[in-house]
This record gives sequence, structure tokens and C-alpha cells, in this order.
Amino acid sequence: QVQLVESGGGLVQAEGSLRLSCAASGRTFSSYIMAWFRQAPGKEREFVAAITRSGGNTYYADSVKGRFTISRDNAKNTVYLQMNSLKPEDTAVYFCAADAAYGIVKREASGYMYWGQGTQVTVSS
Repeated sequence: QVQLVESGGGLVQAEGSLRLSCAASGRTFSSYIMAWFRQAPGKEREFVAAITRSGGNTYYADSVKGRFTISRDNAKNTVYLQMNSLKPEDTAVYFCAADAAYGIVKREASGYMYWGQGTQVTVSS
């Protein structure tokens, strides 16, 4: 089992940047595929990015590709989401998630067992 705590959200102007962090408890962080999802008011939770256990492979939603970067530091039990060139449509609550299963990296929220509480990101125009 792993517990996840996000931080780093806030209010930023369009074209600005934010870096989200997700700190995980436990000694087996490196055994989890990690992902970021987001949920805007009235919308379903959507995939943003994912990273494999070693950090060697990353995956992105088309809407954030080229602007967001996911990374992880297994020594610090932390996964990051660097968000650049933010747009008002990026406004949402951002969640980190962990998947212990082996296999393909999932883009569906239902594929992740562990979730953080979320952090609000608001981008003003």
C-alpha cells in the first residue's frame, strides 16, 4: 500500500509555469507506475501523464505533450509534473496515482488503485 500527497498547485497566469510534486509513503515507491490525472468542474477525470517504474519511459495526453514533463526521483519517493506554457483550459484539480500491476501503462483512471487528495491548479487568462 502507498499513500500519496500532492503539492505545488496554485494560481498562475496564462503562459506561466508550475511544478507539482507527489510524495509517496512506503519503501516500494519504485515498484509503482506513477501517473498524473486532472479533473475540471463538471468533467470526468482525464489522463495527463505517466511514467514507468525506472523513469525510462513517459507517456502524455496529446493536450499537454510538449508543455508538460513528468519525472520521478525514486530515492526521494517523489513524482513531479513540470507544467509550462499553461493555458486556462489546464485549470483543474490535479491528482497523482499509483499502479502496482505489471503490464502496459494505463490511461484510464480505473486502472489506478492509489490516489492522492489532489491539488488545485488555476490558470487565469
